[in-house]
Amino acid sequence: MPRFQVPDGYDADSYLTELALKGLSERLATAARLGQKFDADQYRARLELELGVIRTMQFSGYFLIVWDFINYAKQNDIPVGPGRGSGAGSLVAYSVRITDIDPIVNKLLFERFLNPERISMPDFDVDFCMNRREEVIGYVTRKYGKNNVGQIVTMHQLKARSCIRDVARALGMAPSEANRVATLVPEPIQGKSPPLAKAIENEPRLQELYDGQYASCSISLRRWRD
Repeated sequence: MPRFQVPDGYDADSYLTELALKGLSERLATAARLGQKFDADQYRARLELELGVIRTMQFSGYFLIVWDFINYAKQNDIPVGPGRGSGAGSLVAYSVRITDIDPIVNKLLFERFLNPERISMPDFDVDFCMNRREEVIGYVTRKYGKNNVGQIVTMHQLKARSCIRDVARALGMAPSEANRVATLVPEPIQGKSPPLAKAIENEPRLQELYDGQYASCSISLRRWRD
């Protein structure tokens, strides 16, 4: 991971600890002003526990990097979501305002996010305004270097039977009828499902439906087939 440059006199652990302690005090002070009841000792014990795990697993720098770009977004009025996924279970994240969900009030477990028995990279699910997210990506790229920044995408391929069911649902067909047509697609061969064009070509009953009863659906189906 790229290194977060901490102020003089700190290392990543001590700087995160200071930010978290200060942030928790601010969170609790706000709760007190709002008349909310809470056990301050419970919060402090949970914070110390989490900080100990974070230090042991050497993820203080990671927390600081995430805090840094979320803080940049908030300072520049770029809308940021309250936090999703297992990261919302961290009181440290709540204290430094990576998230805005109180894990104690909402009974969320830190161990789902990070624990010594599962050595894996934690990750925060962060939502930025779709119109200004590029500004945050640009900030991270400038600060940490383009070789340390990458974007990923999840690809999902719809197979022939799924395509037929999706088109049928969009056209308002009954699920039973959609399933009847979809099951005419030949079984996958070595795990590979045939494309719709091949399925129609090799299955006379599909070809008959395609040319006859469902001729009006041909344009929609052709999009999936091609």
